Amino acid sequence: MPPSGQDSGLYKGLQTGGRIALGGLAWLAGVALQLQQSALWPLASYLGLSAAGLLLILVVLRWQSGRAIRLLALVAAASALGFGVTGWRADARLADALDPALEGRDLLVTGMVAAMPQDGASGTRFSFEVEQASLDGQPVHLPAHLPAQLALGWFRGYGDEAALDEPRHTVRAGQRWRLPLRLKQPHGALNPHGFDAELWWFEQGVRATGSVRVSSKSPPAVLLQSTAAHPVERARQSIRDAIRRSVPDPRLAGVLAALVVGDQAAIEREDWDVFRQTGIAHLVSISGVHVTMFAWLAGAVIGAAWRRSRRLMLAMPAPLAARLGGVVVAAGYALLAGWGVPAERTVLMLACSVAMRCVGLRWPWLLVLLVTADIVTALDPWALLQAGFWLSFTAVALLMSSEPASARAANDDDPAAALPRPRWRGWLAEHLRAQVVATLGLAPLSLVFFQQLAVLGFVANLVAIPLVTLLITPLAVLGVLIHPLWTVAAALVQAMIAFLGLLAGWPFAVWTAPAAPAWALVLGLLAALVGVAPLPWRLRWLAVPLALPLLMPALARPDDGRFELVAADVGQGTAVLVRTRAHLLVFDTGPPYGQDSDAGLRVLLPLLRARGERVVDELVLSHRDSDHVGGAASLLAGMPVRALRSSLPDDHPLRARGLSHDFSHTRCDDGQSWTWDGVRFQILHPAAADHASARTPNAVSCVLRVVDALGRSALLTADIEAPQEAALLLRHGDQLASTILLVPHHGSRTSSSAAFLDAVRPEIAVVQAGYRSRFGHPAPDVMARYAERGFAVVRTDRCGAWTWHDGEASCTRDVRRRYWHWQQQTLPMPLPGAKVASVYE
Repeated sequence: MPPSGQDSGLYKGLQTGGRIALGGLAWLAGVALQLQQSALWPLASYLGLSAAGLLLILVVLRWQSGRAIRLLALVAAASALGFGVTGWRADARLADALDPALEGRDLLVTGMVAAMPQDGASGTRFSFEVEQASLDGQPVHLPAHLPAQLALGWFRGYGDEAALDEPRHTVRAGQRWRLPLRLKQPHGALNPHGFDAELWWFEQGVRATGSVRVSSKSPPAVLLQSTAAHPVERARQSIRDAIRRSVPDPRLAGVLAALVVGDQAAIEREDWDVFRQTGIAHLVSISGVHVTMFAWLAGAVIGAAWRRSRRLMLAMPAPLAARLGGVVVAAGYALLAGWGVPAERTVLMLACSVAMRCVGLRWPWLLVLLVTADIVTALDPWALLQAGFWLSFTAVALLMSSEPASARAANDDDPAAALPRPRWRGWLAEHLRAQVVATLGLAPLSLVFFQQLAVLGFVANLVAIPLVTLLITPLAVLGVLIHPLWTVAAALVQAMIAFLGLLAGWPFAVWTAPAAPAWALVLGLLAALVGVAPLPWRLRWLAVPLALPLLMPALARPDDGRFELVAADVGQGTAVLVRTRAHLLVFDTGPPYGQDSDAGLRVLLPLLRARGERVVDELVLSHRDSDHVGGAASLLAGMPVRALRSSLPDDHPLRARGLSHDFSHTRCDDGQSWTWDGVRFQILHPAAADHASARTPNAVSCVLRVVDALGRSALLTADIEAPQEAALLLRHGDQLASTILLVPHHGSRTSSSAAFLDAVRPEIAVVQAGYRSRFGHPAPDVMARYAERGFAVVRTDRCGAWTWHDGEASCTRDVRRRYWHWQQQTLPMPLPGAKVASVYE
């Protein structure tokens, strides 16, 4: 029986809080479960679950007996509601899709620039809201055939999908344009442990991507209206432009733009590397600390001004006005900064706190945090899969749970106590405590999401947090009103970058760890909680053994005499990993993705680090074409390479890098061979004389054959064409038969001759090509030759990265399949029950 008298209210409050917490956790579990679906159920099932969950919650609220049954019913109801509502929203978003028949067609689309554009070295990217469209002069029906929001690029003639000219006008938020476009379904590279671009597009509501077409054959792009809509985005762009005019150094201006308007893309890649290596990347994003600081400053100013007016004091108490004003200002700053998850979380927490104080509620902060997480996932369920969501909420939870009980009680009684106050007594001790908690507590999440940990992050944050929070950010925001303050803020940013650069240059500044299994992730998170919780030290030491599986997970390596092969998904290009028990060979490094990114940086380095690779024993660059060597410079800069083998000319810049990286270079020549761990490697092409006589780079492509102890083999052919295939037949006809064939020249019509295929007779042929490649790779008639012979064909544009390990093969798109991922569709759309083409064609 509950206590009587004054304690009964507290008892009932604890009961209510427990039910809210249980329901909130169940909601999150339902949302998380739905996000694991590889394909959506019929819409009626989600509607039914949502209705059943809501009805059951109403029943539980009126149910008076059977406490255990009521709690179980509450968990089931909240989970069903979270699952059903998320599936309902996902179905609606998938329905807003591009008709496959419109892919690759020249459309004329009218619409508005919906967000602040992002300028890069290769052009401008922007979000576009569709109003009307036409194809060959005929209207396209909306929304049946064209989604409401597009992600577009207006490029400067660079890259696989580039337009032919740079923009004739500056693209600005809120403008209305009529643009000639070529669109495709959202399709990104999909590699093990890699970034999921298709999830990011799906979360943003982008259901088609494309580029502006500017040529003599296309209608001109026409600016119809300069300020049609989106005033907040227009303001953000105006402020960013003003910062760029006031701060000549683009590196410093980029950091200030990130702090004021949330334009993280304005930060240059080199600076991002320094920020990540020193563990302060969260500071140059709009974090909860920034939003809270503005809430406190606004509350202090509004409260002081409010007390000066008798009329205002009679209308509303000054403390309440200060809290409400702080929330409004914080929300305005968060909107101006792009409304990211940390800012959204902080504004919602502040709003909940103020609302509860207004009605006399006193909820524990962790309960407020849970309710805030439920609201965030109700607005954006897919935020649950983003690193920022977990880092943001975990940081607050750790800081609150690690406080002594007396401090937590004070904060629970007074939510405003969580806001920063101008009390310098004890500030340093609190700052140190927060850094210790954040460094230890967030370390497992850093390893989970990024496979790296900033060893010097504690020192870097100790200096950077007060510098960014108390000086740089306030000066940068006040610079909107007083532009000269941006110069002062830029000087502080320059000093901070110099300091962080020194830290990042230290040996072992970053600890990298392979991707760990799920059970190790759970133990690592438990270790973080045990390490920072207010427990006796003899219990905190348990965090060390709990964290070891996450810090040093066991690595799966082939046995002696076996090899593993990974054909990475790099788009239009080649990049293959060949792994033996103790050695790693990388065959080509994929293409550039523009003037500021490449496959080495975006695909290979994250993939190698997640696999626990520390060094590349041999890098083979088959020839000089950019889709084969475009990522080599980034790979050489990011990971030790012991030897380089290539057919690059003597004056190629990558050959010169060997002098500074202290590795040997060997020219590919027929007859070279070596053995690693019982696996034999052979170079079959080019012949020594071919280097002088070759007319094209393709003619001297390195051809590598890998053979294991059981006779299973892989033939990596790069971009050889029919004449080189004929030469291989003359010199090595009896050695060409292989289990795996990397299809020559991405399936070009110039390669895969019938005689060559008859000699190789692969069980599996792998095509590395880009989605809707402008080169038409792989050519249909070439694929027909493979089909006639019964060879299984794997295409990385449909499979993602392809992995072969000891005779077992898998596609990353099959392993990681979720409903938001691209799926192949045939034209016309198949009738119910018709067979849809597989990635194995």
